[in-house]
Order: sequence, then structure tokens, then C-alpha cells
Amino acid sequence: MHFLLFLFLWILMLPAVAACLYLLGLTLLSGALPPQPASSRKLRFDIIVPAHNEEPVLANVIRSLQALDWPADQFRVVVVADNCTDATAAIATAAGAHVMQRIDPEHRGKGYALDFGFKASRARGWADAVVVVDADAEVSPNLLESFACRIERGEHAIQAHYGVSNTSASWRTRLLSIAKAAFHIVRSRGRERVRASCGIRGNGWAVTHTLLDQVPYKAFSLTEDLEYGIILGMAGFRVAYADEAHANAEMVSAESAARKQRQRWESGRFELIRNMTVPLLLQAARKRSLVCLDLACDLMVLPLSYVVLNVLALLVLAVIATLAQPIMQVWIWVALGCVAALVLHILRGWQLSGAGLQGLADLARAPFFLLWKILVMLRGGNRSKEWVRTKRENS
Repeated sequence: MHFLLFLFLWILMLPAVAACLYLLGLTLLSGALPPQPASSRKLRFDIIVPAHNEEPVLANVIRSLQALDWPADQFRVVVVADNCTDATAAIATAAGAHVMQRIDPEHRGKGYALDFGFKASRARGWADAVVVVDADAEVSPNLLESFACRIERGEHAIQAHYGVSNTSASWRTRLLSIAKAAFHIVRSRGRERVRASCGIRGNGWAVTHTLLDQVPYKAFSLTEDLEYGIILGMAGFRVAYADEAHANAEMVSAESAARKQRQRWESGRFELIRNMTVPLLLQAARKRSLVCLDLACDLMVLPLSYVVLNVLALLVLAVIATLAQPIMQVWIWVALGCVAALVLHILRGWQLSGAGLQGLADLARAPFFLLWKILVMLRGGNRSKEWVRTKRENS
């Protein structure tokens, strides 16, 4: 009996300690990054907005992009209206965007829309780089400047901060703001500081035509953003982090919509874990690549709720083991060390999230959010790669 208890403690301890040490290291490296030198403001950009039935929100993002602090004749807003059955194309045209309509019932999904837009941009040969912004996003005016200054210094792929535009909508969106700040700001700052790759997060990222020529976009999974960031890493390219710019998007607060969205995200992430972790580790060993090693670690560290569950299970089992055999109390200290690392990581995320004191108070709801995540996990999700538009509050 004691042997089995000891075995279970080790099984729980190894992933918990590894994940918490990794998160603690990135947290300690998450100080503000140094400012970047100004660009020459000569680069040209195609801003690709992939859109599937986005008529309620599309005009807002086009207005946001048209207000960018960049010479108007050096960027284009290009909406890819992908398999749309509403007025997406007409609204985009009326708002002043260039519109490309894509109809392909057999190949549906954001990845295919991006591939279509990227190929068109490369064929035209006008832009130096493409930028991806979601149809429900709101960008900071310095977005293109933040990309341009890094491209001129030799970077070929850049990710801006991807935050939440409707933080105050509900307790759920405030918790998501904190989680995104931990995932996007805290971890990305740490990776940028050691010249690793922050990865691609789906919204607010750029890649040069030069890089697309070397590593064509072929990412069509449920998490096409993470997939392409990994493909770039395995090809020897990192994704730089533009801390001073953002592309914030609306997060759903309704339970049913949030559940479906979460199921799709996590199904796609677990698929990538199965398919890409070993190749990344082999590439890291073969090329002595910090970028590939960190991308593998990023995959192996599960979403924060799963890490919390792991640590709580370790703590409970450690208490049981200590009650049975007092000499086992060292396991309680190991579990409490993991708890401390997680608390620091989450509080740093809160500090950078902009959620304020209300967000701090909402952390008391985290156990309910954790229970909800468990139920979502047990229900499973739709693994279809078809582009399913998430119903938002204003649509």
C-alpha cells in the first residue's frame, strides 16, 4: 500500500514540479522589455482579415485598422470573406477594405483562408510582409510600427500582445483577461528576454514575404496559429514578441459559447501535443535549438487549469500520505512550493491584465471556473476543422 502511494506521489509530482518551475522561471523574467528604436517607416504591409460570416463586427476592425499610425499608401486592409453566407463582403467593401471572396466547401477553416490571402499577397508582390488581424479585434495605432522596427532589425515573424477588449463584460471575461495576460505577456516577455520564440497566437501577428517564401503557410489544424509557430521553429525561425503593441479581441461571456470555443481550442492543442512534442524535442537535440526546446516545453505545459488540478491532487495525496506516515511530510512542502509558484504566476498575470481590483476579487471564482473546465474536458469536443463562428454578445 505504501509503495503504491509513493508511486502515485511521484507520478503526480514530476509533471507538477516541471510545469511550476517552468512557469516560475518565465514569471521571474517577465519584467518590462526595453523600448525599440524607431523604424524608417518605409515597409509595406498587407493586413489580412480572415472573416467567416462576420457582418456584425467587421466594420469596427476595419475602422481600427484604418486609424493605424502608418503612411496610408503603405498598407492595405484585405478581407478574405471565406465561405460567407451573409453580407460580410459587402460590408467590408463599403468600409473601404479590399475584399477577396473564397468559396470552397471542401476546405473550410481559418487556416485555408489565411493560405488564400497569403498566396494572393505574394503573387501581387507589393507588400514586404503580411499581418493577421481577427475580424473582432481592435488594434493599437502602433501595430505596424512595432512590426516594422523589428523586421528592419532582422526578425521575420512577430507577435503583438493578444488581449481581451471586453474585460469588464463579466467575471468570466475578467478571468480570461488574467489568464491571457499570464499566457501572452508573462510568458512571452520571458521568452523574448532569452531570445526564444513566443509562438503565434492567432491574432495580431506578422510574417515577412521572405519567410513565407522559405516556409510556406501550411497550417490547417484546429489550432493553426500554434501549428505554424511550431513549423517556423522547426525551420529555424523564432517569433519575436512586440510587447508595446496589441490586437485585442472580444471574448465570449455566455457559458454555452465559451464551452464550445474552449472545447475546440483544447482539442486542437492536445492534437498538437500528440503530433509535435517528440519531433520538437528531437529537433532541439539535433540542432541544439533553444527555440525548439522551449516550444516543446510550451506544448507539454498544459493549460493553467490542468496544472492547478495536478498540483491540488499532489497536495491532497501528500496530506493523506503524511497522515499515514509522518516522514512523508516532505511531499507537502513540495506541493506547497508548486502552489506558491502558481500563485506568483497568476498574480503577475493579474497585475499585467488591467482587470483591476474587481479582477482580483473575481479570482475567488476560480474554483467554479476550474469545475467548469473539468466538465468541459469530460464532455469532449467537436474535432471538426470546419470554421465555426463563435456567437458574440453583440451579434
